[in-house]
Amino acid sequence: MQCDAKFDFLTRKHHCRRCGKCFCDKCCGQKVALPRMCFVDPVRQCAACALVSRKEAEFFDKQLRVLLSGAAFLVSFGNSEKSETMVCRLSSNQRYLLLDGASHHEIEVTHILAVQLLTEGFPAGDKDTHTYTSLLGSPPASEGGAARATGMSLQYSAPGAEGVAQLKLTAGEDAHGSRKQATAWLAAMHKAAKLLHESRDQ
Repeated sequence: MQCDAKFDFLTRKHHCRRCGKCFCDKCCGQKVALPRMCFVDPVRQCAACALVSRKEAEFFDKQLRVLLSGAAFLVSFGNSEKSETMVCRLSSNQRYLLLDGASHHEIEVTHILAVQLLTEGFPAGDKDTHTYTSLLGSPPASEGGAARATGMSLQYSAPGAEGVAQLKLTAGEDAHGSRKQATAWLAAMHKAAKLLHESRDQ
């Protein structure tokens, strides 16, 4: 039982369709779409799960296609100063980050351990850092306006390798000399990381 209600013939138990826990009607009265669990119509969810489900729906409507389309980045692996121009995108099954250039790399999304968003518009040495232990806030605004994402650092576990691997993405230019697509991709990836963190807590 997840609420303080005393259940009887008049006060029925209701199961949240996302977490499966029992609640009274008041604590589990929201009906929200849950396509990730193959429900066609909106289903009963507790307040905490309903909030995450709404964020997921917004993400799938607005951010997912940006990640699937991909963007150009300068990519460096580990501590190497050498970078390679690559297109980074989310795989069609949404399980892997694909990096394609002169070489090809795949990183399983569930193996990503930490995300650090690198931004412009802060005092020297100041960064907006997010990891899976603290992904709850939005990037703070800098003086005179919002900070602009310029890159991202990912830490992940690589199958068959000891320790933690790392790569750095720096926003690259598209065919028209614009970084707009890369900046949009970074913002979408930041939201995806937050959403994944919140989903893991469910």
